[in-house]
Amino acid sequence: MSTVLTLTEHRPLRGVRLTSSQAHALTMSQLVTVLPESDGRWCVNADHELVGSVRLDTRGGPIDLHITPKLPVQRLFFLLAYAQGGMDWYREAVQVQQHEALLPAIAHAFARMCERALGQGVLMGYRTVEESAHTLRGRMRTAEQTRHRFGQLLPMEIRYDDHTMDIAENRILFTAARTLLRSPGTAPATRSLLRRILVRLAGVTPLPSNQKPPAWQANRLNIRFHNPLRLAELILNSRSYEFGDHRTLRADGLVLRMWHVFEDFVIRALSESLSSAGGRCRLQDPRFHLDHERTVQLRPDLVYEPPGFGGPTGVVDAKYKKAKSQGGHTRDLYQMLAYCTRLNLTDGHLVYAAAPKTIGDRYRLHGDRGVTVHQHALDLDTAPEELLAQVDAIAEAVRSSS
Repeated sequence: MSTVLTLTEHRPLRGVRLTSSQAHALTMSQLVTVLPESDGRWCVNADHELVGSVRLDTRGGPIDLHITPKLPVQRLFFLLAYAQGGMDWYREAVQVQQHEALLPAIAHAFARMCERALGQGVLMGYRTVEESAHTLRGRMRTAEQTRHRFGQLLPMEIRYDDHTMDIAENRILFTAARTLLRSPGTAPATRSLLRRILVRLAGVTPLPSNQKPPAWQANRLNIRFHNPLRLAELILNSRSYEFGDHRTLRADGLVLRMWHVFEDFVIRALSESLSSAGGRCRLQDPRFHLDHERTVQLRPDLVYEPPGFGGPTGVVDAKYKKAKSQGGHTRDLYQMLAYCTRLNLTDGHLVYAAAPKTIGDRYRLHGDRGVTVHQHALDLDTAPEELLAQVDAIAEAVRSSS
């Protein structure tokens, strides 16, 4: 029997019965914070901005840990799709609103998209094969033959292109389906669809657990697989996580870093809105350093350069936290002041994931340039069209900066 823990992001769960080994494993995972209470009970808090589902094996028995985002799953799914460049995820009729947890929604969406794509046939392609053989196929690798066979004619070192289903696209889909089948919380109906995917792709070589998804080239031949492939890459990239002290947690499941999802969405949506009126947006711009020796690198989330200006006029940083009504977040203001000072700007923009009822919209900072930091907040729990309209308003404020 496994211990099931269902948490909501940033909401502590009190009075949880855990063994000391289970509490230790949860602490070491760095997915949650675990604090002792009385009578052998524990307080578990999902305060690390991570959401999803994993199964952890401990000496006290397995733990199925489910961390639900504060946002409705349908809203989070839109942020994920937009940030990944695949808005069709949201528009597809995958019925994510039926799922309250993140992983079942992603598993269901992935299975449905794969079912539709594979229903038109399995994707085939060419793969370059290098091997030793007693019959010539393709071309002989003369250098390898000389180096390894020392003048012998057989076997021959050859290279040829094989028309096969064991290509990068199918390996990614196959491995993602296997990952979701092993994950806790996947619904029985979804599991049935995932098994059908594995049957359709029987003979495909799965990817090693420690290997990133191989590169694949989007083209007209694999166009129907673009959306499931992007979602599969998200699934596979979320299988293992690097934590402090150089530890790697490997668990069956999927966990997303909410700050990463939010920041990816903000900078992509802002970049598209700003670029629609001309100019260029540089994301995670590494060109600037705080010191003359170029040892302290600055990486603002977005730097905007309007057409014909010859340099940046706007800088934006996204923060997955609630804006403060008075005084602002001091560290964020220091950071934006550094960006504006180095980029020689008088205005900087901070974008937060939420705001109190009353929010100071700007802070005029001391200094020779008189930097003004503008504070924006997005209402994420709203319809996609309204959310993108909020982003357009922030883009207009960035364009108006000088």
